[in-house]
Amino acid sequence: MSTHKPSGGPSKGIPPPSRTTINNGSFNTPRNTHLKLTAACLVFLSVCFTWTFRSSPVTSFSANESRRVFSVKQQQDILGRCAAIRAEPGPPADFLVGRDKSDRFEPGTNATLIRNANIFTGEKNGTVFYRGDILLDKGIIRAIGDIPGRVIENTPNLTTVEANGAWVTPGLVDMHSHLGILSSPIMSGAIDLDSAKGPILPWLRSVDGLNTHDEGYQLAMAGGVTTVQVLPGSNNAIGGQSFFVKLRPTSERSAISMIVDPPNSLTGDSGWTAPNRWRHMKQACGENLRRYGNRMDTMWSLRSAYNEAKQIKAAQDLYCERAEAGLWDTLDYVFPDNLQWEMLVDVLRGKVKISNHCYEAVDLDALVRLTNEFKFNIASIHHAAEAWLVPDLLKRMWGGIPTVALFATNYRFKRESYRGSEYAPRALADEGIPVVMKSDHPVINSRYLAHEAQQAHYFGLSESLALASITSTPATTAGLSHRIGVLQKGADADVVIWDSHPLQFGATPVKVWIDGILQIPVPAKDGQNVPVEVGKGKEGDRWRRVPSVPNWDKEREEALKWDGLPPLKGRSQADLITFTNVKKVWKRTQGGTIEEFGNEGESSGFAGNVVVLNGKIACVGQACPSHAEGGQTIDLKGGSISPGLMSYGSALGLGEIMGEPSTMDGEMPDAMADRVPKLLDDDGGLVRAMDALVFQTRDALTAYRSGVTLATSSLAKPIYLGGPSSRFLSGLSVAFRTGASHAMERGAILQDVVALHAVLGRNNPMAPGGTSVSTQLAALRRLLYGWESRDRETGYWFRKAAEGVIPLVIEVDSADIMASLLIMKADVEDRIGSRMRMVFSGAAEAHLLAHEISISQVGVILNPARPYPMVWDQRRILPGPPLTNDTALVALLNEGVVVGLGIRSSWEARHARYDANWASLESNGRIKEHQAYALVTTDLEKLLGVREIDEETADLVATEGGSIFDQSSKVVGVISPKRGFVDIF
Repeated sequence: MSTHKPSGGPSKGIPPPSRTTINNGSFNTPRNTHLKLTAACLVFLSVCFTWTFRSSPVTSFSANESRRVFSVKQQQDILGRCAAIRAEPGPPADFLVGRDKSDRFEPGTNATLIRNANIFTGEKNGTVFYRGDILLDKGIIRAIGDIPGRVIENTPNLTTVEANGAWVTPGLVDMHSHLGILSSPIMSGAIDLDSAKGPILPWLRSVDGLNTHDEGYQLAMAGGVTTVQVLPGSNNAIGGQSFFVKLRPTSERSAISMIVDPPNSLTGDSGWTAPNRWRHMKQACGENLRRYGNRMDTMWSLRSAYNEAKQIKAAQDLYCERAEAGLWDTLDYVFPDNLQWEMLVDVLRGKVKISNHCYEAVDLDALVRLTNEFKFNIASIHHAAEAWLVPDLLKRMWGGIPTVALFATNYRFKRESYRGSEYAPRALADEGIPVVMKSDHPVINSRYLAHEAQQAHYFGLSESLALASITSTPATTAGLSHRIGVLQKGADADVVIWDSHPLQFGATPVKVWIDGILQIPVPAKDGQNVPVEVGKGKEGDRWRRVPSVPNWDKEREEALKWDGLPPLKGRSQADLITFTNVKKVWKRTQGGTIEEFGNEGESSGFAGNVVVLNGKIACVGQACPSHAEGGQTIDLKGGSISPGLMSYGSALGLGEIMGEPSTMDGEMPDAMADRVPKLLDDDGGLVRAMDALVFQTRDALTAYRSGVTLATSSLAKPIYLGGPSSRFLSGLSVAFRTGASHAMERGAILQDVVALHAVLGRNNPMAPGGTSVSTQLAALRRLLYGWESRDRETGYWFRKAAEGVIPLVIEVDSADIMASLLIMKADVEDRIGSRMRMVFSGAAEAHLLAHEISISQVGVILNPARPYPMVWDQRRILPGPPLTNDTALVALLNEGVVVGLGIRSSWEARHARYDANWASLESNGRIKEHQAYALVTTDLEKLLGVREIDEETADLVATEGGSIFDQSSKVVGVISPKRGFVDIF
């Protein structure tokens, strides 16, 4: 993750070939003085070390100096140190044997017996499953499986939990997170993600910036995550040392007490007999390092740094060889070492597990060559968007094949992620390459780490490997599977009970233990525990089975054939098509609702066949012919036909790659900063999103192939995401068809002006200096009062908004700002006698004003659909089960507020159907299927003012293997009455 935009210009802090010595984090000081010292040493003593560096050079002595005398204790210490630097890292072979208590055990913690569970242990590459019990005691798993009665009887202070066949897994392990160093809510005084002090910083440690009060910890635990690797950011070639952290609060309340197996370098243990634990470090390559130069500069900085470490290692090895040979009189008292470079020396000694941020084949190739040049291994490559395209390259990594840590579908947001694919986990697994799914929190909320594995399974990764990808595989890759990620006797007692199979979309933890201490449900600090209901509506056996998923072999092979960029546009067919084995048909009614189409006299509701001619349904039911003459037949295998969904909230269709300026619309006028071109002759500089439309983008077509046939897009960027590029006046949105070829195609643009958009909120913590909230409100009041000339775009459209002709959609999260807007709305309406159509988008804290929003007749678009307190304005979220009974959606619907769901990034548009389904699932049965449908169709259209979507104009989506909301289904076609054809995928 990066918090800094790369910039061009001359390289900074990268050594030219003649300057390889490093001081205080920079490569810019000649080493002439030390070359002279080295030459002198070579003259006076033939055994002088060929090793120079500034901070602690080895001092040799001439034959005329008095002999060095080492005491027995000094000799033993040196020999012990030499043995230690050569020792293999990791736990003793008998670590689990006889382990009866964890070093993390909190006295007073009761033992827990989990009975009658379906257990996924994580062992043997995730292939071990069985029914049994688990006994947690003194912070470890004391017994698992068929536990003898005498063991249970002899366990004092025992709490018994009846699982009733529920799934139990190890606590999830998030291998890529920035929890604690980019804390929630993000504030400028606690951004400790990375350093601007140079490209090579192996001496920095993420634990030194670890905030113990990050609100993200509890949210992550609510998703079953118990351990995360806290990585420095990716703006440095070597960002520093990382640490695996358990998320529960400890009695000591310190950062170091959260670390799993802290290395000796952190604990301060100077003895050489202490456990030789694995260390961890972050490296990066690619686009994010542009502030220090280009790719060639990055690789030179890495090579020169490892060359320094190589020289130190050689000096240490020579020193130890002489000590072990008894040549004490040839040694200096000072062991050759350097605090800045000791981490890289340990890398060369095979004692460090490196996590390397790297996307493209060009960078992966350079990385593999680096490891072979300096003979060290990289444990895991993260993000790795093109790794699935070059598996043989990864297999040439020195020391063994690296694990690849991936997003499931978060790609195309910047150039180097453009060829990333949902099929990558399966493709890599087929090549024998270990796969980990990760969050890069807060890029993806760590709470939803399991959802990354669920998506990987949906797109072809096996059940065992998908579950292992968030448990045992990251633990094994990190060298910590003796403690975490695996349920085995003697391991740490980090355990999760789920309300359904963990790979079911929407699976939610019922209980979470860390070190045997119950974390979820959250114990009330006042002793007044309020029961939280989890999993209502998931009582059936189908929820406990591994979900059935579609077959994607054809699509995966096609993607590989096209080097990651397969054609996405479907095959358009205008003649007769018959869909057979259709289980459900949903249609729009004249009243604007979406209802299931039923057959007269058929209690099963099975629709049978659906015949489509020239993009319009001609026949529905069992009586329709299954093989019409001259037409094509498509078997939906119990699938459905239903109206297409709509996406809102991102820049979908306004550019190809969000992070690549050359593919986007560019910067808008900024009325608040008085940066409006005079040519516009409009103080507000109001622009139209329609003028920026780009059709056939990969995100739009991917959404189309996922059942999202319409999108309403605006140029609005919330302040916390847009920073300096966010605009108070964000123009007019547009509604278009995601599958259209160009703007001139029939029906491509559904509505050229949809709504007027404004953005309100407090300053971005990473880019302070924005417009004050009071100024924003004052400006909005002035515009709504009509004090801007209606002869100009800004005045004209704000008058339309004040009169209720067009919706005014306001990006806002704070309940306090929303309250001010509700007061302003009432004032404007009283002044001009109108009824405004105001909508709050974002609305993280809207639930606090649900009643007031309802009586003010203001709509809400929850964006994102599942909230996270990223910044101060969002800190009072309603997170839903297992933390609270209600979600924000339920609270608003209970008050009669019209609600829609939105997204923030264009790559997320494809997930509209899962967002709606998830909203229904976490409502504990209070949101029915037709209500979930409305969240991403009719209600969203109503809020935004999208008109004229009816049976004649709305696209229909054909899914195979289930309904549009089912995990078993895939979209196989889009029926377009307006355009007169069917797109077949």
